[in-house]
Amino acid sequence: MSDSPAGRLQALFEGHRLTPTQRRIAHCMVRRAGDAPFLSSVELAELAGVSQPSVTRFAVALGFDGYPALRRHLREVAPPEPGGEGEGEALNEYQQAVLAEIENLQHLAGLLADPGPVERAGRLLARSRPLPVLGLRAASSQARGFAYFAAKVHPDVRLLDEGGSMLTDRVDAAVRAGATALLCFALPRHPREVVEALEYARAAGLTVVTVAESAFAPVAAHSDLLIPAAVGTGLAFDTACAPMMLGRVLLEAMADELPDAQARLEEFDTKAAARGLFVE
Repeated sequence: MSDSPAGRLQALFEGHRLTPTQRRIAHCMVRRAGDAPFLSSVELAELAGVSQPSVTRFAVALGFDGYPALRRHLREVAPPEPGGEGEGEALNEYQQAVLAEIENLQHLAGLLADPGPVERAGRLLARSRPLPVLGLRAASSQARGFAYFAAKVHPDVRLLDEGGSMLTDRVDAAVRAGATALLCFALPRHPREVVEALEYARAAGLTVVTVAESAFAPVAAHSDLLIPAAVGTGLAFDTACAPMMLGRVLLEAMADELPDAQARLEEFDTKAAARGLFVE
C-alpha cells in the first residue's frame, strides 16, 4: 500500500499528533485518496463532517502554511489513480456501498503486501495463553467471530464482549492465568471503555494488537501493534467487511504459529462427524 495514493497519504499523516477532528479529516482523505489533491477546503470539510477552519488547522498541524500548500503537496505525492474519475455515477446507493467495500478490501490487500505486521501479530497471539479477545458494541461481532474460530486451534481463548466494571476484572484474570497479549477489534463509534480497557491492559503488562478502521483511530495511542482495515460508511450503519477479512487473516497467521493447529482441527472434525453436528 506504500506505493498507492492512499498509502502515501497515510505515510504523510503518521507521526503527527492529531486531534480527533483532525484524525477524522485524515481518515476521510485516505479513503478519498484519488480525489483529495483536488478538493477545496470547503468540499473536504463537508466530506469529513467538520468545519472549514478545522481543515485549515489540520493543514497547519501537518507543517504547511495552510490548506492550499497542503493541496499542492498532495498533487505531487498522491496523484489520482487512472480510471477513477467519473466511475459509479449511474449506480444507486446500494451498489455504491458494495463498491466502497470492494475498495476497502483492495486497500487491505495492498497493505498485506508487507506481511510483517500480520506475522508479528500471529506470533504474539499464538504465544499468549490465555488469549483475551476484546470487542464492544459495534465490534463485538468481529471479536466473537474471531474467538469462535480461534478456539478451534488455540487452547484458551477468552472473549471480552461486555463492558462494565467486570471488564477489568476479566483482564486481571487473564493476566494472572498467564496472558501476554490481547487482541482488540475497535470500530466506530469507539466506546470510551474500550480505550480505557486498552490503557488498563497495557499497564497490566499485555501487548495490545488492534484491528481498527484507520491508523488515526482513538485506540491507536493505546495499541502496541495496530493494523488498519477501513469500514464502509455509505449506508446508515457502517459495514465492516475489511475488518472481518483481516480477522481471518490474523487467524491464519496465528494458526501458522501453533504447531498442533492442524491436529486440533482434525480432532474437531472427527468429533463433529461422530456427533452428527453438521448437516451434510
